[in-house]
Amino acid sequence: MQLPIQLIFAQVGRQVGIDDVLDNGAVTSQSIANGWNKQWLDLLQNTTSNNLYGALTNLGIFFAVGTLLFFMIQFLKDLISYEYSRPISALIWPFVVVILLSNSGNGSILSNLTLGLRNFVNTVNQQILVTADANKIYQQALNMSVAEEVTGSFLRPCQSLTGTQQSQCFVSAADKINILLQKYRNTYRNQNWIIRLQTRVDDIRYSKGFVSETSFNSLLGSTVQTSIKNFLISLQYAFQNLIEATMLLIALLGPIAVGGSLLPVAGKPIFAWLTGFLSIGIAKISFNVIAVVTAAVIVNGPGQNVSADPDLMWFIIFLGILAPILSLLVAAAGGFAVFSGISNTASLVRERI
Repeated sequence: MQLPIQLIFAQVGRQVGIDDVLDNGAVTSQSIANGWNKQWLDLLQNTTSNNLYGALTNLGIFFAVGTLLFFMIQFLKDLISYEYSRPISALIWPFVVVILLSNSGNGSILSNLTLGLRNFVNTVNQQILVTADANKIYQQALNMSVAEEVTGSFLRPCQSLTGTQQSQCFVSAADKINILLQKYRNTYRNQNWIIRLQTRVDDIRYSKGFVSETSFNSLLGSTVQTSIKNFLISLQYAFQNLIEATMLLIALLGPIAVGGSLLPVAGKPIFAWLTGFLSIGIAKISFNVIAVVTAAVIVNGPGQNVSADPDLMWFIIFLGILAPILSLLVAAAGGFAVFSGISNTASLVRERI
């Protein structure tokens, strides 16, 4: 899930036109997503020796050749001790390693399977976002959380002025804010939280006399809160990019895990690699589920009550700190279950063959 709204603070700070605030954020967000997709394809589909994945595949083949000696020693030992049943079933591993690391010209079978697994995770993740306009609800909840800070960034410079200059400043700032609010209306229709924010802006715009700092902060928050929200929104965005980077890193280590799977040990490295990849996928899906459910609570609760005055700082804290921690804990538990399931299945198959 990408976060176009988090670019608003930076764009306002650079004095970008208000008409471009939401549009530029969406375009930048999509370009980041496309950048990750392109990076996956560039690294995993081009498996020549000059490519990073190709070099790691060669390293995996080197490990496979090196560990083949240990495999043959264990194979001969089992052949003497267990007659033919156990060693014959173990012969499947050299074939698995050779097939996965073989390069057909369009990428190795392992790289294609890795891309397929990543696409499966992304498909499940996308289905979560598509269901009931989940992505739209998530973006709306974020807008509710930062809209007051964005409007405050336009109005706050007027605090240092007095008299006619202040009134003119409020009028000019309110006109810019109205353009932003109209974009919100075009996207989400005239929601109650937009009406509530419009009322607050009008209270300041049409006020008579100087608006005190205390009254101003009670309406639109303080600069400290704005900085904290900006940091936490960037933090959750960094977490989502970290998830993408971690998935790509684990994918690149696949050939080494496959190459080391000929070692005569119970826990094959390929199982640990597959578990790690799926665990990161679970973390990605878990974070989005948590974000969507929490956003729905906000949008369908205080977002529908024009008289409500919720402090949504908890939502930003939850998404920036608590949700990443919770999703990683869920991923760890899910990864352990996946690893146990794969290991038990492998043991069962080995016994039956």
